[in-house]
Amino acid sequence: MCGIVGYVGVQSAQDVVVAGLKRLEYRGYDSAGVAVLADGGLASARKAGKLLNLEKELKDRPLAAGNTGIGHTRWATHGGPTDANAHPHLDNAGRVAVVHNGIIENFAALREELAVRGHDLTSETDTEVVAHLLAEAYSSGGDLAEAMRQVCRQLEGAFTLVAVHADEPDAVVGARRNSPLVVGVGDGEMFLASDVAAFIAHTRDAIELGQDQVVELRRDGFTVTGFDGRPADVREYHVDWDASAAEKGGYASFMLKEIADQPKAVADTLLGRVDGSGTLHLDEVRIPQGVLREVDKVVVIACGTAFHAGMIAKYAIEHWTRLPCETELASEFRYRDPILDQRTLVVAISQSGETMDTLMAVRHAREQGAKVLAICNTNGSTIPRESDAVLYTHAGPEVAVASTKAFLTQLVACYLVALYLGQVRGTKWGDEIRTVVRQLSEMSGAVERVLGTMEPVRELARSLAAHDTVLFVGRHVGYPVAMEGALKLKELAYMHAEGFAAGELKHGPIALIEEGLPVVVIVPSPRGRSVLHDKIVSNIQEIRARGARTVVIAEEGDEEVVPYADHLIRIPATPTLLQPLVATVPLQVFACELATARGNEVDQPRNLAKSVTVE
Repeated sequence: MCGIVGYVGVQSAQDVVVAGLKRLEYRGYDSAGVAVLADGGLASARKAGKLLNLEKELKDRPLAAGNTGIGHTRWATHGGPTDANAHPHLDNAGRVAVVHNGIIENFAALREELAVRGHDLTSETDTEVVAHLLAEAYSSGGDLAEAMRQVCRQLEGAFTLVAVHADEPDAVVGARRNSPLVVGVGDGEMFLASDVAAFIAHTRDAIELGQDQVVELRRDGFTVTGFDGRPADVREYHVDWDASAAEKGGYASFMLKEIADQPKAVADTLLGRVDGSGTLHLDEVRIPQGVLREVDKVVVIACGTAFHAGMIAKYAIEHWTRLPCETELASEFRYRDPILDQRTLVVAISQSGETMDTLMAVRHAREQGAKVLAICNTNGSTIPRESDAVLYTHAGPEVAVASTKAFLTQLVACYLVALYLGQVRGTKWGDEIRTVVRQLSEMSGAVERVLGTMEPVRELARSLAAHDTVLFVGRHVGYPVAMEGALKLKELAYMHAEGFAAGELKHGPIALIEEGLPVVVIVPSPRGRSVLHDKIVSNIQEIRARGARTVVIAEEGDEEVVPYADHLIRIPATPTLLQPLVATVPLQVFACELATARGNEVDQPRNLAKSVTVE
């Protein structure tokens, strides 16, 4: 959530910071602000609502020109989305400005202590206490980095902090605990941001900050220490995508572009995973094969869309490895006292690598002795760093809040993990693995074919824009696909949508079926598990008999469903376990088009954020 940008250099700090914030709009926010050091003082502006409001304020009341500044897009947690609660927050003297991501859990006690000492806090936020604490610490030492270290040692919770002080006009100081913060290294200029997208137009050289570290930026370099003041090691890396990758590329929305990106993203996730003999080599999986052979249970943890990928992973892992596999909501995982030990493999799925619920579940799993393998799209993020192994999905930047290409690449990564476990444990023969890998390699083309046939889906979506409810049903791996289709409609169209296992209809949900209700049915291949196909055809008949409007997604050549489909959407024939890679795509297009027809903003749905960094 939220976006942070800091800059020190030779350019206009305001221009650099505001441009960086624009690149972080995808994260979700409800207010924005900026602070600039200039003429021996500190000037700031902040406005509730979109960045356009802040830009109008800056145009009407320009800040003094300066070369050092910070900015923020806020998603409200403590206090509503008002001008007063927007960041940056200042101390009473107006000499310190601070922006913050995350939650400071002990802010109430700190606020009371500050009030006793005569500080006047004017917002409802937890962030404002930091500005006042920094001012106090700075007054006793005159060093902003040291003041930041002192303050961080007092704070409890998950936070990223970036601050400036009018007495240090050539410095920006940042700190992180749990929430992401990266440094951009330019030529005579330095950047600080919650995401490399903020500064990618200026530099592709980045520094990854570790847990409990403070960084001090000046034009000619940076210094990183721990909260204890000791010098800290950092990892430098080069960003392998450029600014154009984060632009819309001629599409009306980032989501449309990212849906269209999916064939390439699927192909890229497979690159370099298989050698000439067809053997899988997952270089980032650093867990010794001997340890993997001893695994007796797999637990997949994830949230939201990633959880649906995990549900599909369960089918593949159990089928290809014969290991029992559980799929858990990361937000519930550590609170139910799960049974874990040294022979448990935990697979943690997160697009951003910063999902706080998943991160805390990872930490709990490791405390219990389990090995953790992360599936992630963001190089250098926290979850991969704190896991025993990682499989990066190589989807490239996903800007739209509602996930599309990240989901498909998570599926590919889950299939690779399942196959790798089968290879290591000897439950799949080499030729069997090569066959599945070949089938996976063909899925990029299959997704491309689906995308080329989506106009009828768009027309259908527009025709349903006035409806209040859509139901989704499926069996086997089609059940998680149904849940994902419903989630996309909730996220984008703000409609009531539910995904059910088709066999559960008769156990209650069939009471929802009424005349004209749209019901989307994901039909498994008749060639794979014919009994599944027969059962779902019966389900479609039950639904249609009660007057519902059936939207049937079925593979090419399946004629048995035709008499019962009011709308038939064809997808390429695929192996049963791989069908979600093609069956999900029409649901993404359907949700995007329906939301657009309802006049909604598809890239930034209300109340949602791309990277959920609070529990």
